Amino acid sequence: MSVTQAGTVSVVKLGTHIGARIEGVRLGGDLDADTVASIRAALNEHKVIFFRDQQHLTEDGQHEFAQLLGSPTTPHPTVTSAGVKSLAIDSHRGRANSWHTDVTFVDRVPKASILRAVTLPSYGGSTTWASTVAAYNSLPDPLKRLAESLRAVHTNQYDYAAAQEDSPNEKAKAYRAEFQSTYYETEHPLVRVHPETGERALLLGHFVKHIVGLPSTESRALFQLFQDRVTRLEHTTRWNWSLGDVAIWDNRATQHYAIDDYDGTEHRKLTRITLAGDIPVGVDGVPSTVIEGNAEHYSVVDEIPRAA
Repeated sequence: MSVTQAGTVSVVKLGTHIGARIEGVRLGGDLDADTVASIRAALNEHKVIFFRDQQHLTEDGQHEFAQLLGSPTTPHPTVTSAGVKSLAIDSHRGRANSWHTDVTFVDRVPKASILRAVTLPSYGGSTTWASTVAAYNSLPDPLKRLAESLRAVHTNQYDYAAAQEDSPNEKAKAYRAEFQSTYYETEHPLVRVHPETGERALLLGHFVKHIVGLPSTESRALFQLFQDRVTRLEHTTRWNWSLGDVAIWDNRATQHYAIDDYDGTEHRKLTRITLAGDIPVGVDGVPSTVIEGNAEHYSVVDEIPRAA
């Protein structure tokens, strides 16, 4: 077990490429600057970090803590019925059991997400995260160069949603309709440069519609080739939730998957706050571009001084 200390903060490393547990911190809006700096540093290094025993935290407290790390967005670009300060990730309204990075269908992709466990099933319901930095780093040089030359279109009307259309759950149908109520489409570089660390990461996940300039067959094949690198087990970490747990992940360097391994009679609810991010930039310096949809109401653009 690898443990590092920064003042009263302990960082327990969970895997070579991704994941750490933070100890010695009581989350809230009253954290001192040194502790916040330690949390930021751990997030940049480990991509997703976990805090146990935060039962004291309320939605207001979660929001106040989020403000120490950045500018909270509105809960979602299209979903307005699932919370005012945070988005309810509620199994009664559907289960996002597919690999994704949050809200990549807009130009201003959130830099981070903060998730708090509210109600948990008696078994199952864990979440897995994958490092898109480790995925890029694992590519052979010819595939790195190919990925760096590609751009992909992301949309909030993605193929996997078709599997939900026949669901007997009326709440899930209503949520899906609200999710797609305003159409968004954005072109992103397939490899983005992290604005703080300078690392390169694959920008993919289930919001990808197609890779620009390729016929559908080749687009699907290349998407799967690079997506499979992301989800290699050695690039992932899995968290088994307990009440009071909080997870924070770098949305610029990860994908995640909420595992649907609990029965319909069980209830799982977590609250998510996202933080405003920058507009992704490719290795060639070209930023993402909007094709359709204006996300100004969802989030400001986080103007982070880019790493040299």
